[in-house]
Amino acid sequence: MATFLGRGAESKAGLEGVGPAEATRFGTNVPAERAEDTNLIDALRRGDEQAFASLVRRYYNVMLGVAMNYVSSRAVAEEVVQDAWLGVLNGLDQFEARSSLKTWIFRILINRAKTCMRREGRTLPFSSMEERGDNPAEPSVDPARFHTADHPTWAYHWRTPPRVWGESPEEWLLSAETQVLIRRAIDGLPHSQRDVISMRDLEGWESKEVSAILSISETNQRVLLHRARSRVRRALEEYFEETS
Repeated sequence: MATFLGRGAESKAGLEGVGPAEATRFGTNVPAERAEDTNLIDALRRGDEQAFASLVRRYYNVMLGVAMNYVSSRAVAEEVVQDAWLGVLNGLDQFEARSSLKTWIFRILINRAKTCMRREGRTLPFSSMEERGDNPAEPSVDPARFHTADHPTWAYHWRTPPRVWGESPEEWLLSAETQVLIRRAIDGLPHSQRDVISMRDLEGWESKEVSAILSISETNQRVLLHRARSRVRRALEEYFEETS
């Protein structure tokens, strides 16, 4: 999350739809990860309860956070995660390990979460399910913060640069108040941006891994991440300007 406090911004469904062919084309593997996955998959197929419990402990909290990006409450998100784990167990025999096990698990989770979101959408107001502000044409940074092209010296340079919050931004970041503010800002993002920033900046996953799990191009993933970071940083700036 330290990304949000940097000096400047960057410049200008169960296994439904996740059959063996689709579920295994996402992601890339390094040899160590592949070997670990192979051993773990073998243990799971043998019915090793300890191996399964270890896998659940490793991913449960992250899966819950991702599920909550799609559904109306923590209780529903917990049901989605449980349903996803059942999908994992039921699909192990068909999993060909062409992608990482983690990628496959999270693809199942997201499909289940989207199915649940559509089901909830039948009773929730349509406006509550909209991707608020997820506009591809929206600039990630307000153009008014830059000089115009006809400026004699500083064309396209900052007019209002990002604010530096004191001598130690890390102290701001670690404060409970800032943590709550960042979480609230992330929760208010459109689903696509929320997924990317949660996986990249909160969980520390690699760009290729996130792109594989979400089935988006790396270019699109970078755009979504930049927009999400810009919105979170904007929320922090507005808050600190109000309280300073």
